[in-house]
Order: sequence, then structure tokens, then C-alpha cells
Amino acid sequence: MDEQPQPARWFNRNVAGMALASFFSDAGHEMATAVLPMFLIAIGAPAFALGTIEGVADAVSSFVKLGAGWFSDRVEHRKPIAVTGYFLTGITTGLFALAVTWPQVLLARTAGWFGRGMRGPVRDAMLAESVPAEARGRAFGFHRMGDTLGAIIGPVIALLLVSLVNGQVSTTTYRIIFVVTLIPGLLSAFAFWFFVKEKRRKPNHDNGLLTSFKLLPRKFRFYLVGVGLFGMGDFAHSLLTLQAVQMLTPALGAAEAGQVAIMLYVIHNVLYAGMAFPIGALADRVGKREVLAGGYALAAVMGLGWIIAVPSAWYLAVLFAIGGAFIAAEDTLEGALAADLLPEEVRGTGYGVLATVNGLGDFVSSIVVGLLWTIFAPAVGFAYSVILSVAGAIMIWRVR
Repeated sequence: MDEQPQPARWFNRNVAGMALASFFSDAGHEMATAVLPMFLIAIGAPAFALGTIEGVADAVSSFVKLGAGWFSDRVEHRKPIAVTGYFLTGITTGLFALAVTWPQVLLARTAGWFGRGMRGPVRDAMLAESVPAEARGRAFGFHRMGDTLGAIIGPVIALLLVSLVNGQVSTTTYRIIFVVTLIPGLLSAFAFWFFVKEKRRKPNHDNGLLTSFKLLPRKFRFYLVGVGLFGMGDFAHSLLTLQAVQMLTPALGAAEAGQVAIMLYVIHNVLYAGMAFPIGALADRVGKREVLAGGYALAAVMGLGWIIAVPSAWYLAVLFAIGGAFIAAEDTLEGALAADLLPEEVRGTGYGVLATVNGLGDFVSSIVVGLLWTIFAPAVGFAYSVILSVAGAIMIWRVR
């Protein structure tokens, strides 16, 4: 393993390599995700299959992150763990092509998300160790931008491949797309292996899992409370697309409302990708804590906007743009601020715990907001989200 001293600038080979690896990885698995629902329908899977597949895979990923982060603190090199994770995620989307029943897809997806869980906290710890502390916002922002660009490119490639068959779509078409995902998937593992150079560090062979938890600083635990509160109200933004369709259908009709909703979601993702680096750079200048708390507050503003619910495409475009901006702040700065709060000897463990808290928050928010939405009204679900967003912002603001 090559030994590399701490670089003096934020943009270096490691930052570029990790961003490139995440770009390829997201392009591959989002390409598969874009056509997975249609493939499941084509092979006769029941309606609950997609939710089961995603729910089981996300749960496995969340808990693997916890163990992978802790284990990476105990060994001398984190890089092999990250490369293995990228490789697993890269090849399993290709295995969808061999599936003839939905449990086979579930098995492949779970294996892929096991790899995703392995690589996440390990990569974040390596990214934090690759740049000076005062430049972590820019480094995490650049990485998030590369990751999100891949998530945009992947579905576009899938749509282009589908269009090439002139509407004659079959399971064979989807299987071909799954095989194509192997190209960016394997390139992601290669990019991380080739470009990222890990500096030598002292491992913690003696720290068990519980001991590592106890070594997490108190201020980091306080920080996790804020992240957890916000996460329990941070619902999946696919619900925004659903609400947009319902609001616009009376005036535009179902077909046109659906098209507008998709365009609004594209705006959301473009803002998400475009704002990640500027937000990181701003945080390096004025403070990560302040900007992250502001991002959480922006989520509350978006929720209030949905409660008002003006059935105008332009009004909704503003709300979707705000949604993309606050997620850029959330995803960029939660990891960057965590690095400032964690000592190096438990940094992997800390990132694993952070990822698990986020995963549990996503699980709770999806269930609670969905139930409030269904039983009462969408506005009640949004109000719940606003309250927890404000609570999370206050907690983050108080972190010192």
C-alpha cells in the first residue's frame, strides 16, 4: 500500500478518484433501478415485491455500515474494504439479468446493498483523512456532486437503451440493460483501486464494538440526536412527485400532470447535483454547523410550502428546487461535520453509527409520513416533517 502524506490542498487524486468511483457506481445501479419496477411486472412479481426488495436491502445496508466502519478502525488499511464494496455493488445489478423470479432479484439486490454498506463509512473516513480539516466541505461537496451526476446519467442511459428497441420492450430488453450496468459497476471498483492512495494509520486492534461506541465523543453523540430528529421527518421525495401529480391533475389531466411531475423531479435532482459543491465551499468559509442547520431549516420551509399547496407548476418548481438544495446540504455536510467531531481512531465507527442513524430515520419517516398522509391528509404528514426539521436544525445549531 502506498504511503501518502496529508495533502495541502482539497482537490487531489483521492478526492477525484472517490468522486469518479461514486459516479460510475451510481450510474450503474440507478440505470438498473430505473427499469427494475417494469422488469418485476414483466416476470409476474406481485405488487409488494418492489417494496420488499428495497426495504430488506436498505435494512441490510444500514446495519452493515455499522460493522464495516468499526472493522475499518481495527485494521491498518481501509481501502480493500471499500474496493470490495464497490465491486459487490457493481456486479450484482448485472445478476438481475439472470433472475426469473422476484426472490432472486431480492437476493442479488441484498448482496449489492451489503457491498454498498461496506463501502460507505469506510470511503467517508478515507475522504475525511485525504484533505485538510478546513477544506472538508468542498471535498465532500465535490464527491456528492459526482455521486449525484451518476444518479442522473444512469436513468438517462436506460431510457436511451429502451428507445432503441422502438417500443418493442420485453424482458430481454431489461436483461440487456442489467448486463450493461456491469460496465460502470466494474469501472467504479477500478477507479477506487487505481486512483485512491491510502495513508498509513495506526489500527485499533484492541477496541471491541462496544468499546468503540464508548469512545465516541459526547459532542458527536449530541450531533447524532440532531441528525436522528431531522431524519425521522425527512421522507422520501418520491412522495413529492405523487403530490404534484394529484395537485395538477384537475387542471392538466393525468397524463400531462405526470409529465410535469417528472420534469419537476429532474429540476430537483439537477439542483441537488449543482448545489453540493457550492454549499460545501460556503460551509468551509462560514462554518459547517451553521450551513447544515440552515439546510435543515430550509427543509422546514419546503414543508410549509407543501402545506399551503398552490396548484401551480411554477410554484411547485420552486418547492422541488428547495428540496434539491436542502438535500445537497444534508448529504454534503453531515459527513463533513462528523469528521470534525470524530478523532481518527474511531472515525470509521462514527461514520458507521451515523449511517445507521440515517437509515433508521429514513425507515421511520417513510412509515410515519405515509400513514399520516393516508389516514388524515398530506398536509398532516408535511406538518410532522416541518416540526422534526425545526427540532433537528435547533439541535445541530447547538453543536459545538
